[in-house]
Amino acid sequence: MTDVTAAKTTTRDAFLRFALRLDAVVTGGLGLVGAAIAPQITSLSGTTTATEYAVIAIFIPSTPDTIFRLVYGLVVFGLSLLPSVRRPGTWVIAGNVAFAVAAIAVVLAGVWPLTTTGVVLILGSAVITLVMASLQYVGLRRIKG
Repeated sequence: MTDVTAAKTTTRDAFLRFALRLDAVVTGGLGLVGAAIAPQITSLSGTTTATEYAVIAIFIPSTPDTIFRLVYGLVVFGLSLLPSVRRPGTWVIAGNVAFAVAAIAVVLAGVWPLTTTGVVLILGSAVITLVMASLQYVGLRRIKG
């Protein structure tokens, strides 16, 4: 008789793994687009090109300053491959919420002389980040089930 067993990762934590991978891919993709059009973004947003490249540097490896973005994407994707994603998922959710709060604070505090487009872009990034955190939270709740 042959025994068939299901991998532990195919049951309760599949949605959290998906949400973590989605976060890594979307963040990297948006970062690539941002790196490609950073000079155009600055003329629309009211920030400087240096600011745009610094922000892009958090997510993707498109310029010498973008190692942190690469590391973020790789780390989050790597975390989704761990045998247990409950604790790492919790930390990623907390980081996403902190980023969104910081983005909103930047707009409210007037850190940069943003145009309307700049405000929309920054608040849009906060919304996308909160959507990712929400998906990850749903995945976390399914594990706790």
